[in-house]
Amino acid sequence: MTVPAEYERASTQFDDDLVDARETAGLWSTHVSDTMTQAVFQVFRQRLSTGEAIAFANVLPVCLRALFVTEWNPAEEPREFQDRETMTREVHALRAAHNVSPQTAIRDVAHALRRHVDEVAFDHVLAPLPGGASDYWAR
Repeated sequence: MTVPAEYERASTQFDDDLVDARETAGLWSTHVSDTMTQAVFQVFRQRLSTGEAIAFANVLPVCLRALFVTEWNPAEEPREFQDRETMTREVHALRAAHNVSPQTAIRDVAHALRRHVDEVAFDHVLAPLPGGASDYWAR
């Protein structure tokens, strides 16, 4: 049996994802776009139940799926969605001394991510999530 293409191309796809996020945000390195993407994922994930987070992760490319669940404490109670400014401050809190995410980080990651997912499946999984989830990933 062959390895599914999703896993066979995972590293290349992940590089493409990070380059796209880097270019969208106007950053200079995939190292900083990796931190930005992880932070944007964490802020979103903290607002979902475990089941909701797993459903969301399942529509992500495989390496982004792994990044989405990295450093996750599923015992934490979900937070409420806040205004964009508040959630952007949370994005900046991940590795704060080295996080150079722009103020537009959430929007930038959303734009880049939507170019790498099946948008119909992505919007379908967002629809039943708590209020604010769809707005978080809006273009």
